[in-house]
Amino acid sequence: MLHVRAVCPAETTEAALAALHAEPGATLITVQRGAAVEPAGDVIEAEVARESVNDLVDALEALGIAKDGGILLGPIDTAISQSVRHAVAAAPGESSDAVVWESLLAQTRDESTLSPSFLAFITIACLLAAVGVATDSPVTIVGAMVVGPEFGPLAALAVSLVRKNFALARRSALALLVGFPVAMAITVVATLAWRHFGWLTVDNLDHIRNVRFIYEVGPFSLVVALLAGAAGMLSLMTSKSAALVGVFISVTTVPAAGFAVVAATLGEWDKVLWSILQLVVNMVGIVAAGAVVLKLRPRRRAEGGPMNRIERWWVTED
Repeated sequence: MLHVRAVCPAETTEAALAALHAEPGATLITVQRGAAVEPAGDVIEAEVARESVNDLVDALEALGIAKDGGILLGPIDTAISQSVRHAVAAAPGESSDAVVWESLLAQTRDESTLSPSFLAFITIACLLAAVGVATDSPVTIVGAMVVGPEFGPLAALAVSLVRKNFALARRSALALLVGFPVAMAITVVATLAWRHFGWLTVDNLDHIRNVRFIYEVGPFSLVVALLAGAAGMLSLMTSKSAALVGVFISVTTVPAAGFAVVAATLGEWDKVLWSILQLVVNMVGIVAAGAVVLKLRPRRRAEGGPMNRIERWWVTED
């Protein structure tokens, strides 16, 4: 369930209430007439099953509420109500599979913005990756994977492909095309400084054993990227943050950038090329898998269709 709050001009209130009543997944509907001050109008609130949110938002936007007022969506941690149970069961579809597009767009838009914090995170991750390569430390590489913010823009690219949202695609591409070069350039300077002070004593990367997987591109590089992209998009759709952390530590994106920097400072250009290829393979695989998951998401069951056994139990269980 999601909590929907709409601030609308008084002349659209009745139409908005009609849209809510028309949705089988909407319940606990309340209205406060004249409660809104800026912009002036009425406040309508309701609890809505995830499966019904997209259609409801479309209906409210068609009334001009997003332009003249506002629509807010928020999660509900706990709902103790027989009415809520009936609404969830009556909504066409499965709640766990429903994609709330406005929420997904908002989340990916925020995480794909080129900002000082994004640049800071990707630079720190790249520096950690360089240290992990120089010290042959898988633990440090994992740390770089978790810190790296690059999955946000990659997920946003997948969403933009499915939704044909070119503004989101440009925003995401800008974050990646600026973020990685900036992070790698700063890491080059840091790596050269470490060599100057004698902290980095690696003469070549041939002895590297524990982190060689970073630049060794093979068929499983694409397989892991596809699996991670699919799991990452599913975790965004279902708000499973634990699964998303698992995605972060399974793909070789930022570590490949860090490896390329260290290899470049040592003049091992073949490893630079393989690392960049690893980076590209992982990014393409993540975006492709994320788009496919969105395309293949379960569709709504027919309006008024029969409830399954679990739904009937959910409604009738005291």
